[in-house]
Amino acid sequence: MSPAADVKTLIINGTDISARADQTILEAATEHDIRIPTLCHLGGLSDVGACRLCLVEVKGSNRLLPACVTKVAEGMEVTTETERLAKYRRMILGLLFAERNHVCSICVANGACQLQSLAESQGMTHVEFPYRFPSLSMDATHERFAIDHNRCILCTRCVRVCSEIEGAHTWDVRGRGVQSLIISDLNQPWGTSETCTSCGKCVQVCPTGALFDKGKVGSKVRKNPDFLPYLNMMREGRS
Repeated sequence: MSPAADVKTLIINGTDISARADQTILEAATEHDIRIPTLCHLGGLSDVGACRLCLVEVKGSNRLLPACVTKVAEGMEVTTETERLAKYRRMILGLLFAERNHVCSICVANGACQLQSLAESQGMTHVEFPYRFPSLSMDATHERFAIDHNRCILCTRCVRVCSEIEGAHTWDVRGRGVQSLIISDLNQPWGTSETCTSCGKCVQVCPTGALFDKGKVGSKVRKNPDFLPYLNMMREGRS
């Protein structure tokens, strides 16, 4: 097969672009500086389509499609910004805020939270849904880090980075729906985990204040998930 056969031409927001056949809409858009909001996606990790913030309109489909797991196709026409999409994104963000206890003013990640930043960029002024106010715990048994389930949005970045990059498989998801919780090992305190390497990768990729360094709050919280592509590149170079 010739290299040209692996290239697809599509239209995003009225502009012709090219992309590899194995790329997703999100990857193709990012390469051409077209921003699509997302929370669960992170370069260097597998995509799971959990947050649904990257929904886009594709001509010929009545459904909104998640850009992070939808492959490009020849002649595909994609729109990333419409009033319909803006409405859905604000609704999804509102549901995320209402599901747990996201009170920005008292959160350790206030000012350094991707959920907070996205809400601002999407024009959210209030939450339209009734808050659930679940009674969730915080696990601070680890020597350096803590997990606050009240701030978790179940993006599973921590689960994927621990499994795919660190190889420790410490984190997993227990339960279903709104009852889901991120757990360490077989639902034991994080501080007693025998698999955790204390690398801190899960803390760095967490988009909210759910996972945090005990010694850093507020303005000191500066997460750096950009190490993932670098680690992948180094690992591929050694193979």
